Amino acid sequence: MKSIYVGNLPFTATEDEVRDLFAAFGDVDSVRLMTDRETGRPRGFGFVKMAAQDADAAIQALNGKQLGGRSLRINEAEDRKPAGGPRGGARW
Repeated sequence: MKSIYVGNLPFTATEDEVRDLFAAFGDVDSVRLMTDRETGRPRGFGFVKMAAQDADAAIQALNGKQLGGRSLRINEAEDRKPAGGPRGGARW
């Protein structure tokens, strides 16, 4: 499985819309749209997981495509880096 970053989503986008967009390139394992913890409002980005070969085709075809009047930014998701400084985020 490969994780794909989907950025610049319209705030009205739903998981089903994103799933349908990527389904044209293969089976979509999961879709996760990020929301603000405090307000619950969409943050305008999310992640899609699908097979590596299908993911590569989707990235090539969908990067820059319009959805809801916005140009999508799509690329392979990078692993999260640990937060904080040399002490692993502890602030003393």
